[in-house]
Amino acid sequence: MLKKLRVALAWVFWIGITLLFLDFTGALHGYLGWMAKVQFLPALLALNVGVVVALVLLTLVFGRVYCSVICPLGVFQDGISWLGTHKSKKPYQYKKENKWLRYGVWAAFVICFIVGVQVVVTLLAPYSAYGRMVQNLLQPVYLWCNNLFAKLAERAGSYAFSNEEVWLTSLSSLIIAVVTLVVLVLLARKHGRTYCNAICPVGTTLSFFSRFAMFRPVIDTEKCKHCKACELHCKSQCIEITKDSAHIDYSRCVDCFNCLEECKFGALKYKYAWKKDFSPSAQNDKGRRAFMTGTAIAVGAAAFKSAEAAAQELAKKTDGGFADILPKQAPKRETPITPPGSMGARNFYRRCTGCQLCIAECPNNVLRPSSDFNRLMQPEMSFEKGYCRPECTRCSELCPAGAILPVTKETKTNFHIGTAGVNVNLCLEATGKSPCGKCAEVCPTGAIAMIQQGEHRRPAVAEEVCIGCGKCEYLCPVRPISAITINGREVHV
Repeated sequence: MLKKLRVALAWVFWIGITLLFLDFTGALHGYLGWMAKVQFLPALLALNVGVVVALVLLTLVFGRVYCSVICPLGVFQDGISWLGTHKSKKPYQYKKENKWLRYGVWAAFVICFIVGVQVVVTLLAPYSAYGRMVQNLLQPVYLWCNNLFAKLAERAGSYAFSNEEVWLTSLSSLIIAVVTLVVLVLLARKHGRTYCNAICPVGTTLSFFSRFAMFRPVIDTEKCKHCKACELHCKSQCIEITKDSAHIDYSRCVDCFNCLEECKFGALKYKYAWKKDFSPSAQNDKGRRAFMTGTAIAVGAAAFKSAEAAAQELAKKTDGGFADILPKQAPKRETPITPPGSMGARNFYRRCTGCQLCIAECPNNVLRPSSDFNRLMQPEMSFEKGYCRPECTRCSELCPAGAILPVTKETKTNFHIGTAGVNVNLCLEATGKSPCGKCAEVCPTGAIAMIQQGEHRRPAVAEEVCIGCGKCEYLCPVRPISAITINGREVHV
């Protein structure tokens, strides 16, 4: 029953989070958005103390059930390993913990997390890695299927489906998603939970607590016949059965309960085991030292983040419009543009885990993964395919890491996320090529006015009024680079 319950809950979380990334209508985020916000690293970055404490307590009571139930990447690996072992019929076998790799990766992750080297954080964060795979690889297929249904429905006289544009948001992000998928499939198919127990920083963090879980799978040595059935079906490869002993490495056990199902002699039970030592004393001492060190560093990192967040102050917001003409190219921006509610580029990129949920859900195609190495795979705004509409607050409602704080439709235009700049050498009106003034016509805040300069008029921008919504850049008729370009603000004021 324990395994069936675990599998059922894992399916619920995995399907829910996958649908959250696939949903382009915004209809599901009100029901499923909480699943993203209970992921460990996003909750830590959002300073959601209640969720972090709840997950730690869950691990201290039941072990690493987070990894096999709540984490979508963990559940995905379970599915791949199940397919691998069922088709190849190759069993697992115990492997000794690779401490240098495991704690080396974890230490590097924590250091990068504290000092702000976000490219490492975004690459290794498990929830973010899964989100990128869905957004880059599965969502296009989902949209193509939707468009097929839209065409069929239209021929039948129904408009139940709307046609959606499918486009490549970032080549670098797509390549990383493909490489991540290939690596995970190869590791999970042959070696089960290798990624979780040797690379994943969240798994390693939770392992400090799972060593002391109140409830754990426990081997009764008197009943054990040393048949190795449990070891051969342990996808974490953490059960060691020899002629003289039986041992479980609880720091790597993810409570999948395969071992309970396979034991035919009743020697394995999931039971209360608080403060009981089932492992060699030397390893237990190392576990306690790792627990104390990991806790101190994690608490220090959280305190550093909270102190930095406390120093930030609330900002103001944006507006929007529509049109679709010829393809445009993204201009070079002096400062990247980040969404309303992000407080500014610095705050946004230090908190964002690069899960790309906001990109998957953006209805205006304004957000896309950055190709800049310093913020690789993290979202940035650009206005070749749309602009930030005043009535849309979806990204702020979805962000699980607190990189985008919640905003309302009423307050969105209070945030000044960028400032428009004019290239008079490209402007049709300023060069006398054609009457225009489109940017001044469409500006929702009246920040742009056409002024006389010599024989021709040119756009002039009141920077204190411009909110950086991108409507002028998007609707500017000049191609391939607009004559008016939005540059982001370091701090949204």
